[in-house]
Amino acid sequence: MAVSFFALFDDIASVMDDVAMLTKVATKKTAGVLGDDLALNAYQLTGLKAKRELPVIWAVTKGSVINKLILVPVALLMAAFLPWAVKYMLMIGGAYLCYEGTEKVLHLLFPHEDEKERQNEHKIANAENVDLVAFERKKIKGAIRTDFILSAEIVVIALNELLKFDLSQAIRIASLSVIALLITVLVYGTVAVIVKMDDVGLYWREKYEGVLDAIGRGLLWFAPRMLKTLSIVGTAAMFIVGGHIWVEGLSFIHHAIAGWTANLQGVVGWLVSTLGDVGVGVLVGLAAVAIITPLVKLWRRMRASDATNE
Repeated sequence: MAVSFFALFDDIASVMDDVAMLTKVATKKTAGVLGDDLALNAYQLTGLKAKRELPVIWAVTKGSVINKLILVPVALLMAAFLPWAVKYMLMIGGAYLCYEGTEKVLHLLFPHEDEKERQNEHKIANAENVDLVAFERKKIKGAIRTDFILSAEIVVIALNELLKFDLSQAIRIASLSVIALLITVLVYGTVAVIVKMDDVGLYWREKYEGVLDAIGRGLLWFAPRMLKTLSIVGTAAMFIVGGHIWVEGLSFIHHAIAGWTANLQGVVGWLVSTLGDVGVGVLVGLAAVAIITPLVKLWRRMRASDATNE
């Protein structure tokens, strides 16, 4: 009995070790999406009253967990019954990343009404005659919807990495589940820290002197710059990750870039390969914008027309 118990314990330890190793490998591949996920969620959850920030983040976190509970089983079923579809789902997700990156750059160069509306949300949240419950629900709903799209991309990228290994179904399920949980905790834990950082800095600056006052001033200086840096890095990651997915998916492009970098080594080879990914990402993003933007405008007109008729 004792022997069988220790044998079982050894099997469990071995499985946990495998899951930890696979989680580390797959999480590295999803890291490029996380910068944008962090920046986008932190940006979407600004404009709230300080005392409501953490409750709203907690509500979005619970919504994110529900998203993962839907996405992980769907991804595993797809891998089990339609493994060939993973590649195309990955390319669709890559195209979406490139589309989002292109949209961000275009919005920066040519701000439109949606962007101006976001910039006024902080004023709206602090107005006395605004329904703050409805405002928070809108924030939460939008953040959960964005989380679903980014989580789908992260889950598919992680699954694609796991499919490269000869794994039992149990280990694949455990690994993907751990990845989904870790990413949720990492993203929204970090978002909570980012969102509250300036509040902590302001409190220390007003209440204390000396070291804490200096740290408070430092946090107030650092918080907006960190958010801006995350946004820039996240946007770049969209083109790099999305473009690389398309490079890997289209063999003729993959072979062309491999030929360019065949005789290059070290940083130069990596730089040329990354620039190739970015170039492909930009082209895919522009094509996606050209296709999706007219469809979005048409859908908005139809909704506006329906609302007017009602």
